[in-house]
Amino acid sequence: MTQTAPPLDRRHDLDWIRVCAFFLLILYHTGMFYVPWDWHVKSPRIVEGLIPFMLMTNPWRLTLLFLVSGAATRFMADRTTIGKLAAARVARLLPPLLFAMIVVVPPQSYYQVVEYIAAHPGTSLSVDNFWGRYMTAQGHWCGVDGHCLTTPTWNHMWFVAYLLFYTLVLALMLLVWRREHVQGGAERVLTRWGLFVWPIAFLGLARALLIRFGETHALIGDHYVHAVSFSAFLLGFGLAKSEVLKQRMIAARWPALIMAVAAWAGWASYVWTYRHDAPIPPPHLVEAMRFVYATDTWCAIVAILGFGAKHLTRGGPVLRYLTVGVFPFYLVHQTIIVVLAHHLAKLRLPLGLEAAILVAATFAGCFVTYEVARRLPGARILFGLKGQPATDSRPPAFA
Repeated sequence: MTQTAPPLDRRHDLDWIRVCAFFLLILYHTGMFYVPWDWHVKSPRIVEGLIPFMLMTNPWRLTLLFLVSGAATRFMADRTTIGKLAAARVARLLPPLLFAMIVVVPPQSYYQVVEYIAAHPGTSLSVDNFWGRYMTAQGHWCGVDGHCLTTPTWNHMWFVAYLLFYTLVLALMLLVWRREHVQGGAERVLTRWGLFVWPIAFLGLARALLIRFGETHALIGDHYVHAVSFSAFLLGFGLAKSEVLKQRMIAARWPALIMAVAAWAGWASYVWTYRHDAPIPPPHLVEAMRFVYATDTWCAIVAILGFGAKHLTRGGPVLRYLTVGVFPFYLVHQTIIVVLAHHLAKLRLPLGLEAAILVAATFAGCFVTYEVARRLPGARILFGLKGQPATDSRPPAFA
C-alpha cells in the first residue's frame, strides 16, 4: 500500500542534497582543468593523481541531480495543474537557457579556440568577430582531427535543457498516469533486495548496451544519457513524498555506503590501470566494469539519500538562501572557471595556490552574480529567479 509523508511544501534533506551536489559540481569542473581528460581549457600542468578523486563523484553526480530534480518537480506538480506545471517550467528554465547560450557560454567557446590556436602554431583558425561567428554558426573552428566546434552551444547548460524536456515529457505522461502510480511503482520495485538489485541491473545493462552511442549532451541521439537521466528523474518524482522509500533508504544507508566505496575502489583502480589505453583491457573486464560503475552510481545515491533523510532534517535561512542561489550558481560557474583558469595558468603560481584561488574566486563570483541578479527585476528571469524578490524568504522548488 502506498504511503506518503504528511503534506509538505518540500523536504529539507533533498534541498540540502541538491545544494551540496551543485557545490560538488563546481569542484568537479575545477578539477577538469587539471586532469588529463578533454575539456574546454586545460592546465599546462596536468595532475594525473586527481583522477581517483574525480571518480569519487563522476559516476553518480548528475544522476543524483536529475533524481532530486524529479523530486522537486513532484512538489511543484502537487500544487498546480499539469498545464500550469509545464508552462511554469518553460517560463522558469527557457529564458536562462537562451541567455546562457547567447551571453554566458560564448566565453567558454572563445577560450577553447584560443587555446587550440596557441597549441597549434600555423593553424588558420582565428577568433576574429568571434561572437558574430559563434551566433551564426559560421566559425568553422575545426581541428586537425576533423572535429568541429558547433555553435551556438549550451555546454554545461545541457542539464537545464534536458530538465525542461523531461518535465514536458512527464507532463504528457501525467495525462494518463496519476502521480500516485509513479510513487506506488517505485515502492513496489524498490523493496528488500530489489532496492539494490533492480537499479544496479538497469544501470549496468543501460551502460552495456547504450554507452557505445557516447554521451553527446546534444538531446538528439543521446540514448545512454536519456535512459539513465530520465529514469532518475522519474524515480525522484516517485520517491519525493514516499515515507516508505525514505525509511528504506535510511535503513540501507550503511550497506549502500560500504558497497559504494568498494565499487569506487574497483572502478578507480580500473581507470587508473588503463588510463593510457595501454595495455588494452580484456573485453570481459570491460563488461564487468559496466556493472561495477552501476553499483557505484546507485549505492552512492542510496547512501546519500539515506544519510540525508536521517540527518539533514532542518531548514533555516541558510538553506533558503542557497536553495534559491544554486540556479544562478550553476548558470555562471563554468564560465567563471574557464576564464579564470585560462588567465591564472599564465601566472605560473604554485599549483596548490593556483587551484585554491580558482576555487575561491569561482565561489565568490557565483555569490556576487547571485546577489546582483536577485536585486535586479530585469535580471531575475534570466537567472531563474523570476518571482523571487530579494526579500522573499520562501525558496522556489528548483530542480
